[in-house]
Amino acid sequence: MINKMRKFLQLEAAGGIALFCAALIAILFINSPFRDVYLRIIQMPLPHSPLIFWVNEGFMAVFFLLVGLELKREFFEGELSGVSKIVLPGAAALGGMLVPALIYIAMNRHGEVALQGWAIPVATDIAFALGVLSFFSKRIPLSLKLFLLALAVIDDLGAIVIIAFFYSHQFSVGYFLLACLVMLLLWGLNRIVKTAVLLPYLLLGLVLWICILHSGIHASISGVLLAMMVPLRALHHLETHLHPWVVFLILPLFAFCNAGLSFEGISFMMLTQPVVLGVALGLFVGKQVGVLSLVWLMIKYRLARLPEAVTGLDMYGIALLCGIGFTMSLFLGTLAFQGEQTAYLMEVRLGVFLGSILSALSGSLVLHIAFLQKRKGRFSV
Repeated sequence: MINKMRKFLQLEAAGGIALFCAALIAILFINSPFRDVYLRIIQMPLPHSPLIFWVNEGFMAVFFLLVGLELKREFFEGELSGVSKIVLPGAAALGGMLVPALIYIAMNRHGEVALQGWAIPVATDIAFALGVLSFFSKRIPLSLKLFLLALAVIDDLGAIVIIAFFYSHQFSVGYFLLACLVMLLLWGLNRIVKTAVLLPYLLLGLVLWICILHSGIHASISGVLLAMMVPLRALHHLETHLHPWVVFLILPLFAFCNAGLSFEGISFMMLTQPVVLGVALGLFVGKQVGVLSLVWLMIKYRLARLPEAVTGLDMYGIALLCGIGFTMSLFLGTLAFQGEQTAYLMEVRLGVFLGSILSALSGSLVLHIAFLQKRKGRFSV
């Protein structure tokens, strides 16, 4: 089990590097003479809709299928399989969602449209965070990586709930009832037929995606719902095969299509815009304050204890890395500001980039200092 977890973490870390490269390519394209080529690529006409639609509405459903499978595995046999394991990362994740949202709301309380983006800074990008940790090689205790993984998994669960309840539009009762019928069929496959053959689940999952897409609930939720119905004995097989495709194709493609931040028109005045400040401060300040405050409270009142071989300074470094929002933050931004409100997306991208970069750099610095202190024997574990 430990070896499987190490491979999982290594794959996520490599995926973080691929994400960074894809985002960098998008930024270089949008700020070069090839800007129009980039825009033509992401708006490339495909059946029924352009490429960016299929990436955000279709491929991201596959990403959420993987997230759902990881959640299910962690709750049944992983780092979230017992109350004692879930208490500390659960509390940290809760603080790391509430405080960033409150900071964003405080910064945008006078803007009715801007307030729709309150959820943008609540999410942690586990691939990017583990990508940063990978630069420290074996100096990172496995328990610290597992804590970050558990926190991010709960964080993802929170993001899924937010998407389902706050970012669904034009609800259709008919398609919703059809989606419920498909879920009933999936449940029957699992509990009555008890088949572990994946093909029927995947075919019904495609039908579920179509129903959810037209129901007004965001289509990404279909991936999580399908994951709930996949039997445990088939889960590992599907997760193993999906994981490389998601981390090396789907997420980098999403980053390429959505991370194109144009520097044209960016000024100091834009840096002071409420949406930019709300996102950037929510990620950089809100995440570390929320995570650390809840961890401190849990330890102070002896409801939990620090993971093995982890110091307080280690935990502060991890709290900072939780401010790397990127993929999920950009995704939530595209859901918050649609149609005539897409003008806000440039501010969202700028805020996500600022908050994530500050979090990555400061988190790396704190962890580096923590490891130097351990090496010199000046910090007791």
